[in-house]
Amino acid sequence: MPLLDDLRSSDLLIAAELRPPRAELELADGLDAWIDTYHAIRSLTRQGTSVFVTDSAVGSAEEDNLRHLVTNLGADAPRARVIPFLTTKHPLEYCLSYAERARQQGFSTLVVLGGDRRIGAPRSVEHAWQLREAIRRRSDDLTLGGWANPAADPERQVSYLLDPDVNAEFYLTQIVSHHALAPVERFLAERDRRGLTMPGLFGVFFYRSAHPHTLSLLQQFLPVPATELTREFAAGATAEDICARTVRAMMERGVRHFYISNLPVDRAPQVLARIVDLVGVTA
Repeated sequence: MPLLDDLRSSDLLIAAELRPPRAELELADGLDAWIDTYHAIRSLTRQGTSVFVTDSAVGSAEEDNLRHLVTNLGADAPRARVIPFLTTKHPLEYCLSYAERARQQGFSTLVVLGGDRRIGAPRSVEHAWQLREAIRRRSDDLTLGGWANPAADPERQVSYLLDPDVNAEFYLTQIVSHHALAPVERFLAERDRRGLTMPGLFGVFFYRSAHPHTLSLLQQFLPVPATELTREFAAGATAEDICARTVRAMMERGVRHFYISNLPVDRAPQVLARIVDLVGVTA
């Protein structure tokens, strides 16, 4: 389980998060998008980078990520480095079957999330830990990841992760930013005070521009420092610069494990390499 081994180390870890093509794409466009996705996954995983593949990340239906990965990835990428997301926004039997398919096809790790309540299909269970519990009963050899939100109440978030029923070996966090450090500092302080040792990866969003319409849409799903981002882009910062600034700010607060979200799929390896270079520490 390479990801878990990496998370148990204090070395810098920067993983990638990729979003599958939307389900409503025309056949040709969908095939092209999946080809780009496969190339990105192959390239990243061969370099030792773990890749998370989302599941209906922003409420709209996405292609079945597992089906496409199994059909097209073949043996060209180490599956232990590919970590699919599974949300509760599917029928329960589908979710359980999905986890079993993943295990049978050599995917050793899943991230199991609740999914946004406001949009898309309803949840099949109230909380993600309930789905992880059901999966664990059927497939106790899968490594499962959970979720935390540093911008929410830190005592409650750490309590969730400390709960005996969490059924997770690691967690991902909501997107963080160097423009909003206080919530992260409170979360880290509470984590340390309560003795939480479960490893986590902190989310960093790759903002490609400061287009007002795009930032407004993103604010439906994550905290977006729109004014500060607009100022940074106007001052000449690149998207890679801004992403690296967040990573460095988190590192100064002791965070060592990250995943970069919203990478352009057709250039994901190159963009991620540039971000790592700007961070200035070997990952």
